[in-house]
Amino acid sequence: MRIIGGQAAGRLVKVPEGLGVRPMPDKVKLAVFNSLGDFVAGARVLDLFSGTGALGHECLSRGGVLLHSVEKSEKHARFYRRNLVAAGLPEHAVELRVNDVFSAVPALATAGRQFDLVIADPPYGEKNVGRRSTSLAQRLLDEPNLPRVLAPGGLFILGHTKRDTLEVPAFWKEHRQLKHGDTVIRFFKPGTPTTVSGSPS
Repeated sequence: MRIIGGQAAGRLVKVPEGLGVRPMPDKVKLAVFNSLGDFVAGARVLDLFSGTGALGHECLSRGGVLLHSVEKSEKHARFYRRNLVAAGLPEHAVELRVNDVFSAVPALATAGRQFDLVIADPPYGEKNVGRRSTSLAQRLLDEPNLPRVLAPGGLFILGHTKRDTLEVPAFWKEHRQLKHGDTVIRFFKPGTPTTVSGSPS
């Protein structure tokens, strides 16, 4: 895997052996960032399920000014840090949180943190015929604190497998969709506001 655009284009992104990490294929990543155009330049980015940094570091390479990454595995976080250094990207612009995404997002919302771009390509879920998805992608869509961490005009990009049929809550509005092989990339903007446990919408 490589960073494909920006100042660190061509730098390798190393991943551990095995099935623990599934980086987004370069062709899909290229389609995503072509769709984003100049949106990433100057953006504050929240990278969820960041793995070894392939997507987040791509954002930094293309001009992102802040990258807050959340990755639960300390092993993957070690690869993340090495990849960041190897790519020559600005370490001062990165906040790496080794934590569960579903604990981190409410904490970020409570702290009033906001980002221009939220990206997430979580581990794929199973095929769900005749039942509601229980995948990590569905859980992210259902997380009512997630729209709260998006700045006005912000964008949420979610990757999932096409066999995983997701239900989109009213507090999201789908903006665009890309398909490549088994991968679906969906672009969302906040829709109808929601209230979270006594917090203002």
